[in-house]
Amino acid sequence: MNLFEIAAFTAACVNFALALFVVWQNPKAPLHRAYFIWGLGVVLWNASVVVMISNVTPETALAAAKLLQFGIIIAPLGLFSTSLLVAEKRIPKVVFGGFCALHCLFAGSLFTNWFITGVRRIPHGYWSMPGSLFWVYTASYTALIGGSIMVLYRAQRDAPPLQRIRTRAMLAAIICIAVAGTNDLLPILNPDNVPTYPFTRIPFYPLGSIAACIYMTIVAYSVLQHRLLDVHVTLSRMVAHFIRVTFIMLVGLCQLLVISNLVPDSKFSKFAFFVALGVLGASAVIASVFFPRLFGASGTETFERKLLGDSFEYQDQVRSFISNMTWYTDIYPLFNDLHELLTRVFRLRSYQIILRDETSRVFTVDRAHPEQTRRQLPELRSQSGAFRFFEWKKSEYLTLNSSYLRPRSSVIERQAIEQLAEFGGEFCFPLTSQNEPFGLLIVGEKTTGEPYTSTDINLLVALVKNMSLMVNQIRLKNHILQTQELDLLGRMSRGMAHDLNNLLTPIWTLLQLSSETTEAGGPAIFDEELLPSALRNLTSMRAYIKEALFFSENLRPDFQIGRLDVIVKQAADQARLSRKKPVQVIAETPGEITAEMDEVLIQRLIANVISNAIDASPEGSTIRVELVRLAKTEANRDWLRVRVIDQGEGIRKEDLNRVFTPYFTTKTHGDEARGFGLGLAICRKIMNLHGGNLSVHSQIKKGTTVELDLPTRQVTSVAAAVAQPA
Repeated sequence: MNLFEIAAFTAACVNFALALFVVWQNPKAPLHRAYFIWGLGVVLWNASVVVMISNVTPETALAAAKLLQFGIIIAPLGLFSTSLLVAEKRIPKVVFGGFCALHCLFAGSLFTNWFITGVRRIPHGYWSMPGSLFWVYTASYTALIGGSIMVLYRAQRDAPPLQRIRTRAMLAAIICIAVAGTNDLLPILNPDNVPTYPFTRIPFYPLGSIAACIYMTIVAYSVLQHRLLDVHVTLSRMVAHFIRVTFIMLVGLCQLLVISNLVPDSKFSKFAFFVALGVLGASAVIASVFFPRLFGASGTETFERKLLGDSFEYQDQVRSFISNMTWYTDIYPLFNDLHELLTRVFRLRSYQIILRDETSRVFTVDRAHPEQTRRQLPELRSQSGAFRFFEWKKSEYLTLNSSYLRPRSSVIERQAIEQLAEFGGEFCFPLTSQNEPFGLLIVGEKTTGEPYTSTDINLLVALVKNMSLMVNQIRLKNHILQTQELDLLGRMSRGMAHDLNNLLTPIWTLLQLSSETTEAGGPAIFDEELLPSALRNLTSMRAYIKEALFFSENLRPDFQIGRLDVIVKQAADQARLSRKKPVQVIAETPGEITAEMDEVLIQRLIANVISNAIDASPEGSTIRVELVRLAKTEANRDWLRVRVIDQGEGIRKEDLNRVFTPYFTTKTHGDEARGFGLGLAICRKIMNLHGGNLSVHSQIKKGTTVELDLPTRQVTSVAAAVAQPA
């Protein structure tokens, strides 16, 4: 066998074993059945390659080519179905049924000359010659593979940390095999006898089987390490070492295959290939025996652990969860992934998470398995026996099952056990903050009936310690956000009360004078000086209330493709006409520029910024409004910048960080010119609704520049964000 045959044979055998292993774990699961179809297609592809690149007759090569094409026909369907199930997405049954019917047609055409017309010999073996239906299949293949990659990419982008790790591993593996598989289509697409890569003289190399080895190495490791495809398995110590060594051998094999393709045979013979692979395997075995820490072992092996087995992927999964815990920003996703860890990795039959409410200081069963109604526990207090035990003993856990208890236990320990007896747990772990317990994790027996080992306890202790820290941090962050919201509400209330009181004063005085005139028997006389002021203040109050309502509304922009250059000019004209101050406003645009936006909101945004610039500018000065394209940073959309530059007094450095705070204003002179402090807050809200960015740069006595960065296209995340309350 040559090196390409070795790669194809290895990929076929290991992928077949992996597909069988996955479906054997749960044959009824749709995800496992879909993965088996995908894996079977990969196996047929690589097994057929073994035959086609060896010395066989054209007739045998043609039969193998049809079997290879059958595997390639069913593989994309299995992959697309697997991707949808992993991402928990659905498409119309009619669409998926159409793809299935089309691929059944392709499979049936293998008995004719419509899909492949024959085979031809190239330096690397026999390759298929395409028929008319093959080109139709290529479009379907591209759609299914591209759709699978897109579904997984979107799923990992919005998934919680634990699910993101699994999905990214599968995504990387699929991209690897899809690129290499497309590479192997080159001899079919290229009619030359000795195919080369397009626009080069580099000879073609079949990389599909090597990529299949890399693919199944990534997926196999993810199945065991990160429970990809919902597979959980516990391995004995000996099998664990065998799996580790096998992974090393597969990684080494992939690297040696790549090197063997790049180095001439005269410098890298088959003998050297197998010697290098053998040395790598022997080194891995020796290292796993004498240096277990290199393979993730703790170095504190005990007889009990050896007796009960070393579930290496189980420990690594827990440690992986702990290391990724810092990514959580909310308690509920954390508890959801924790539930999966406790029930699928630790195999717990039951557990309860008890937390103290920070407001009422009452302990509550916050999460439980099997699921139960959330209930308060008034009998459980900070000075109860359970918490006094942890404070007195400084212990990391409490044993609740008598089977694990020491012969002699203290009075306070027995009291704690009696108090927690109703939960029927095996062990209790405290959630603490600064050595003060604020919750408990009570774990029940395992579904397998196996006893807890010291490894289980150590991992649970580490898990609970880190979870205590994260829950406390999340609670503290939420408390700070609530405090900030209340503080903002207080500032808004004070600002509104102060402004409305000032605006109502002349109106109140005018009405009071008119009522006094009426009571004296004469007609109501309105003071000629107060009347204009009252009318002006009523107009200001209406504008004030309109801005306050806009700031508090939950807006849903009407995104349409529009001319941003026209909007900029219209906003400049509107701001120029609405102000009496003699300043010059110059709008500079580079021609026709379109963007997906809410034209009404964007025009208000730009007009508001220009209006602020006019207020800050001295008479006779010039305000420049510039529209420019930014350097391209994304493949699917461009970014635009609207820059408003004035020559005003500028903003003090200490005020720059406060200009977006509602009801903060630097315009405090006079009632008419006085600002309400909502303008820039509204501007920033409009920018957030469009997924853009607003920044302010200013220097005292030199002026201010406001930059509005807008994307030319909106994305899904922005559309989802606009549905959230402000």
